[in-house]
Amino acid sequence: MTELAIWHVEDNSVIDLRPVSFVPEKNKLRLRVDKFADEPRASHAVHFNFLASDPFHKLDSCFVAAWFWYAVVAAILYGAHQIFTKLAANRIGEGLGGFVVEATAALSILVYLAFLWLASRWNQQSSAQGIFYSVLTGVCVGAGTIAFFLLFQKGGPLSSVPAILAGGAAIMAIAGILFFHESLSWQRLIGVVLAIAGLFLLRK
Repeated sequence: MTELAIWHVEDNSVIDLRPVSFVPEKNKLRLRVDKFADEPRASHAVHFNFLASDPFHKLDSCFVAAWFWYAVVAAILYGAHQIFTKLAANRIGEGLGGFVVEATAALSILVYLAFLWLASRWNQQSSAQGIFYSVLTGVCVGAGTIAFFLLFQKGGPLSSVPAILAGGAAIMAIAGILFFHESLSWQRLIGVVLAIAGLFLLRK
């Protein structure tokens, strides 16, 4: 029997994607193996260090976009935001409640900035236009928070929030197409129409 010697084993599957290889000492012919040594030329390499590596290092390219998980977190937080607003609406005035909400939000962001500074990960930049648009964003968020407080104080159901947010999503989609030159597809067009229709279906 020809003696076999281990050619090379790379323990970092992200850096070196080659499978485990064996080289006969006599004829130096390389045999690729997958799960078993008696299955040469198997199609899939074995990555023994998979659990130690990042299991999501290719998830953004294989299944979802890189921003998708941030969207999931934002959706969860914004959903919880509306639930707590509904609980607070009949226990505090809309103006004072909105102020507490936004002040707490500002404090949370301040804690995040402090973390970046202390962790030496500060990469925040600013410009006059950036500050201007951020101020407009704050005005919209503050006014929107007051509007939601009034909505719930007037007896608006929590189930109306998804349709309201869908209407906002339709506005964003239209703005993205008209002003940011985002691609227009029939899926997006149908989504915009359904979002607007859903908002009007819940008007009573």
